[in-house]
This record gives sequence, structure tokens and C-alpha cells, in this order.
Amino acid sequence: MAAGTERTPEHDTGAQVEATVETVADGVARVAWRAGAGAPGTTDAGAPTHGDAVEVVRRRVEDALTTHARVETLVAVDDEAGQRVATWSGLRREGVMRGVTVAGEPVDRVVYARLATDRPAHEPDGFRELLNSFLPRKRAISQMLLRDHDGRVLLCQLTYKRDWDLPGGVVEVGESPQVAVAREVEEELGLQVEAGALLLTDWLPAWAGWDDALCLVFDGGVHDAAVVDDIVRQEREIRHAAFCSLDEVEERCADFTARRIRSALASLDGGGTAYTESGR
Repeated sequence: MAAGTERTPEHDTGAQVEATVETVADGVARVAWRAGAGAPGTTDAGAPTHGDAVEVVRRRVEDALTTHARVETLVAVDDEAGQRVATWSGLRREGVMRGVTVAGEPVDRVVYARLATDRPAHEPDGFRELLNSFLPRKRAISQMLLRDHDGRVLLCQLTYKRDWDLPGGVVEVGESPQVAVAREVEEELGLQVEAGALLLTDWLPAWAGWDDALCLVFDGGVHDAAVVDDIVRQEREIRHAAFCSLDEVEERCADFTARRIRSALASLDGGGTAYTESGR
């Protein structure tokens, strides 16, 4: 076990910031800190500042990395000051560990860590990687608008919800949305269709357990209605697929999906907006 305590230099604030490092697994150290005269970031007389805490924790992390491959810390989800200290000490946000037992009670903790192989935060690439670890990320969904010569829209009846929807799915990390929708159509329906122009960007608010997301609708072109005979369904996700009239779209789809389809069709005809929120 490696442990230690540091004080901020007396000529800076005269206050104490204590930082301890404990070995919690082979090659893994955990850093924790507290302010002796007030929480980091407070302006009480004699209290350490945010910068004081950052400097102390940063040094403890650097020291620990000489003998450990990983240094981590767990910060309360509502401790914004603590999260700032962790970040600007060079620790990258990894996620939220749920249900950690503290004083006999299950609590959630934000996990921050730095590896010995991580680029230092004072280097441009390292700083960008640090920012990338905690800046917001938004889910992207790509869908395709395929039509037949009668103006009907291809819809899928999904196994995991009652409503019908356009073919498509979630964009993978590092994947182009345009590539993603063609991949999803091939995986779910066995159809090789090149994605055309982007027709609509639709923001989806948080709903029913899902975080908010951006839905991108691409033009899939006009096809002979008999193309449905070539569909090979991914049975785990797709029950049925069919070209549907706008009346059937209204009947089978959730209201926000129907609005999105109408907006995409209007954009296709040059009479709509390229951006909507929940189809509006």
C-alpha cells in the first residue's frame, strides 16, 4: 500500500489539501483527497482553492504512476467541484459506477482514471483526449426513406416495440451515418441500397428510458414494389416489412415517427425544413 499526505505551500494559502494514494489491486492505485480548511473551490478565508487541490492531486497521480499502471478516483455524482479537480489533474472520465457501497449504503460514483501509457494532458493530443473523455456525446440514429412508384414508404414492424418504423439503426462509434444506414438496411433486410442525400435531421428528446438523440434520415430512392420479395429479415429484430401509404404510416407508427416521415417527404419535395425536433 502506498499512502501519503501533501499540503499546499504555506505561501499560497496556508491551507491544507490532503491527498492519499492506496493500492487497491495489482498495478492499480486509487487517489482520494480532502481539504483541511474547506472544500476545493471555496472562498472562505484560509480555504484551499481549486488550483491548490488540482496541483496536489496532480502530483500524487504522477508519483503513483511511477509504480502503478493505473491511477483512479471515485467522485460523487453530485460533487461538481471534485469532478473538476479530477479532470484538471489529468484523470479521464470513464463512466459511472452504480451501487458502490459507502458506509453501508449503495451510491453512485463517477470513475476517473489515468494510465501510465496515456499521453500527458499538457501535450496537445493528450489534452484533446482528456476533453474527449468528459465532453457530452449524443447518440446518432440513421434511417432510410425508401419509396415505391406509388409513393408508399417502406416500414418495418419491429420485434422489440409495437410501433412500425423506418429501416435503420444506431450509428456505431467511429462510423459514418451514411455508411451506417446502408449497413443496417443490409443487416436487417438483406437489401443492398446506397444511401443518398440527407433529407432530415430530427432531434429526439429523452423518452421512455432513452437519452436524447439525433435521427438522420437519408434518401433511399424509388424502387419497384416487388423489392419486398427480396427481403431477408433479421428475425431477431424484424417481424415484417412492407410499403405503406401515408394513411398506414399514421395508423402503424408512433406519432413522432409519422411526423418525421412527413417532414422527410416534404424535404424531398423541396417544401420542408431539413431540421425538426420530434418531427416538428
